[in-house]
Amino acid sequence: MPSITRTFTTTAAPDAAHAYLADFRNAEAWDPGTRTCERTGGDGGVGTTYRNVSSFLGREVEVDYTTTELVAPTYVHLVGTNEQFEGHDVFEVRAAGAGSEITYTARMRFSGLAVLASPVVQAYLPVLARKTVDQLRSCLDELA
Repeated sequence: MPSITRTFTTTAAPDAAHAYLADFRNAEAWDPGTRTCERTGGDGGVGTTYRNVSSFLGREVEVDYTTTELVAPTYVHLVGTNEQFEGHDVFEVRAAGAGSEITYTARMRFSGLAVLASPVVQAYLPVLARKTVDQLRSCLDELA
């Protein structure tokens, strides 16, 4: 199962960072691959659903995400699925000075023919993680 974890700091307060991360529509700003992300159900709490369309390794992919856990202001867990993919995006938020420390973990599982892409995805994840963290930090810093 390809996965990656990155920890970084931001000037955003924990409450602001958590609220931003809990609204997955914001992935349009912080995720380099996301083209569109729209809420398809729910009120922003546990059970809220999103349709995310991303470009990944030259391919457009649609994934339906559900918010499975929210613990304000410290934890956000979203699970994304389609016919050949299951992904977990987990954000842990801790106070750090006047801002926050964020640990972001992305785990993926592929099925069917997509399993063949797993080694390529794992090799590409460090590059994608660097871009994602840079954009995410910038977006969160703008909240401060």
